[in-house]
Amino acid sequence: MFFAIPATLLLAASSVFAAAPRGRYCGTNITDEALIAAEAHFAAHKVVHAATLEPLVATLNVYFHVVSKDSTLAGGNVPASQLTAQVAAMNDAYSGTGITWVLAGTTRTVNAAWFNTAGPDTSVQTSMKNSLRTGGVADLNVYTVGFVSGAGEGLLGYSTFPSSYSGAPKDDGVVMLFSSVPGGSTEDFNLGGTLIHEAGHWVGLYHTFQGGCTGTGDSVSDTPPEASPASGCPTGRDTCSGGGVDPIHNYMDYTIDSCYTEFTAGQITRLKGQMSTYRSVSL
Repeated sequence: MFFAIPATLLLAASSVFAAAPRGRYCGTNITDEALIAAEAHFAAHKVVHAATLEPLVATLNVYFHVVSKDSTLAGGNVPASQLTAQVAAMNDAYSGTGITWVLAGTTRTVNAAWFNTAGPDTSVQTSMKNSLRTGGVADLNVYTVGFVSGAGEGLLGYSTFPSSYSGAPKDDGVVMLFSSVPGGSTEDFNLGGTLIHEAGHWVGLYHTFQGGCTGTGDSVSDTPPEASPASGCPTGRDTCSGGGVDPIHNYMDYTIDSCYTEFTAGQITRLKGQMSTYRSVSL
């Protein structure tokens, strides 16, 4: 069962911006008002499955759409070995969630305009997704591009949220930098963390620093409040008084790939509810 949310309340796609040196910075602009409205909708329509003796598991398809400007690796033609490694990294990260990811298919398209200029809310990315997306609400479509210029310049990736699927099913999925897959050439971000992070949004998670120290937060009780996104892999960072040190090892913070280690129990509970409610996936 799917539920539509008014367009004015839909969450913006998550966009991860880069700087020099490259960091995992985000361009998402979700106001507290919009987040509260979205969370109210979730609470009112949440699908809860009865407890079972055995944990529920789900196998979800991942469809990669490799978009390149030419046939070379430097031009974006990601080899199959790196895509396989990316799915393996996803399964390691999501091993405690009940989700298993399976590489269900790969398309390869040479299109310099899509590779160079795809970005959030652009006609270029709309054309790309309309042409390539496959599967249904529970299938993760991943588009690998270059983010060279335009609205997407410098991005690591961006994603849609589960609640936006019913209003724009063709837009659903993740767009990511091709060189941030395992073995890619993007230093500090080539262990697979970009897709792990963006898929976190796709299953319904916010950033750990959502709302800062005093806002509504990420709607998860066991992620300590965080004033701002972390970078690198800082030790003992504590930007909000009370609640514990910043969750720098959390996949939904902005630290480097090698710093990532966990989703919390609260995040797992949330993603299960989001997936049940908006993607009809029982976990």
